[in-house]
Amino acid sequence: MTAADWRGVAPESVDEVTGGLGAFLRERSRRLLGSLLRPHRRVLVVMAVVVLVQNVATMAGPWLVRIGIDKGIPALVDHNDAGPLVRVALALLVAAIVQAVGTAWFLRLTGDVGQAVLFDLRTRLFAHFQRLSLSFHERYTSGRVISRLTSDVDSIGELLDTGLETLVLAGLSIVSTAIVLVVLDAPMGLVAMLSFPLLVALTVWFRRQSEKAYRAGREAVALVIVQFVESLAGIRAVQAFRREGRNQSLFEDVNARYTDANRWSMRLAAVYGPAIRGVGGITVAVTLFYGATRVLDGATTVGVLAAFVLYLRRFFEPMQDLAQFFNVFQAAAAGLEKLSGVLDEQPTVAESAAPVALLSARGEVRFAHVRFGYRQAVVLPDLELRVPAGQTVALVGATGAGKTTIVRLLARFYDPNEGTVTLDGVDLRDLSEDALRRAVAMVTQESFLFSGSVADNIAFGRPGASRTEIEQAARAIGAHDFIAALPDGYDTDVRKRGGRLSAGQRQLVSFARAFLADPRVLILDEATSSLDLPSERLVQHALRTLLADRTAVIIAHRLSTVEIADRVLVLEDGRIVEDGSPSDLLDRPGGHYAALHAAWQESVA
Repeated sequence: MTAADWRGVAPESVDEVTGGLGAFLRERSRRLLGSLLRPHRRVLVVMAVVVLVQNVATMAGPWLVRIGIDKGIPALVDHNDAGPLVRVALALLVAAIVQAVGTAWFLRLTGDVGQAVLFDLRTRLFAHFQRLSLSFHERYTSGRVISRLTSDVDSIGELLDTGLETLVLAGLSIVSTAIVLVVLDAPMGLVAMLSFPLLVALTVWFRRQSEKAYRAGREAVALVIVQFVESLAGIRAVQAFRREGRNQSLFEDVNARYTDANRWSMRLAAVYGPAIRGVGGITVAVTLFYGATRVLDGATTVGVLAAFVLYLRRFFEPMQDLAQFFNVFQAAAAGLEKLSGVLDEQPTVAESAAPVALLSARGEVRFAHVRFGYRQAVVLPDLELRVPAGQTVALVGATGAGKTTIVRLLARFYDPNEGTVTLDGVDLRDLSEDALRRAVAMVTQESFLFSGSVADNIAFGRPGASRTEIEQAARAIGAHDFIAALPDGYDTDVRKRGGRLSAGQRQLVSFARAFLADPRVLILDEATSSLDLPSERLVQHALRTLLADRTAVIIAHRLSTVEIADRVLVLEDGRIVEDGSPSDLLDRPGGHYAALHAAWQESVA
């Protein structure tokens, strides 16, 4: 359901959308919350004891007022004895101190537990997002990821920081006050409790409606974040194609839906809060009138009536707090559902439970009757391929022929639907993640660089590398001269996504990173596509050095890069239609590679 679908949706329709999975999602959310709170069980027990002591001190106030009125004042008036009244005053002082200390202690413990839970949750989410397979990230937008890590986590943080305090203190106050009212004066307590069914009905109505409103709000804010993040991430394309107006319209639409959802929530709160206050005021008035008649009849005392009214006000005041708690709770519940759903996602490429050791890979690669497709579209119907250790293989062919799919399977970003991909005779699915990543490295056309220095980015493939090793890798790949010319040399900050460097320079840093990692199998996925012709010539010799004595699989639309390959595979519809050395295939009259090479030369000319 999109943001547009939420606007003007009737509550019943929203309930149909969200209610079907409600029980499952709530159970899943409870499991997540339980796993987050479980390490803090001892602190939670201490919190329970503290809040009980605090509640007893809070409940003692009106009771002591009753004793002061019924016993302290008569003793002072009739016998000029201030002792009982002084003792009541001291008891009130002690109760106030205990209440203040207990509340402060409870809030401190709540804050500590809340921050520890949020730290654990953010850490768990980040680690889980990194473990999830490439297929998940291809269908899960970056805006939605940011929404999970920001707004959804923040909603849970608000619940733990303020909502938990409200629920525990207000809920315990309501229950204990109701019990004390009945104990203090059963007839007046029963009269006061006549309003209870109406309070329950109002609360149930508000809870159900606010659940729908806040679920709509969480969906809407996620779409706002997605639209915002993706528009800014593609700002070059937006400005180049003059899409500002269209994007502004789309953002205003999802923003309006978010506003509507919030307005719905505020209107519910505007009804619930005043309704509770109205019921409370009427109940106090009726009880006060009834209590006065009981005082006149001698059935109760003035002190009891005064204490009763004080308790009764304490019964309705927390109801206002619960209205705010429901707002916080619904936002957190919606956030918990989304986060628990993400954490329940399992990698489609799972690590073996009993991985095979691969201490020193040679680099022999084989695809044995591999069949693979994305969703329903089959890309590789039945691929049979063997690449001996140390051979450089170039994959060429039209877009959609299956070149990228082959290297993705070799890097084990995906697993084949049928057949096996092996390294030195070992199924990739049987290798540990660490062993696979040490043996197989990939350089893509995106040449992604992280914020930090040039040296940090080169050392990304081998974090423990020394500065000398980093510089040697850069020299070997032909990147040293331009790095040395930067303002701070190897310590120059490349800034976000390597924005301080040109596309060609970023690619050279990526090559140096791969050279330093020293894998036995190197994949170059159109890795020279960002280089201009002078830069490409610069790296040709470096590539020969980089690819020496290791297995390499190269995807290149520029056939000049293919010339360094020992072997060329021409792909068409996921099948190998030509296989041979570049020179042999070029001499083959009417061949696919010869035709591609002729077309490439014509485009260069």
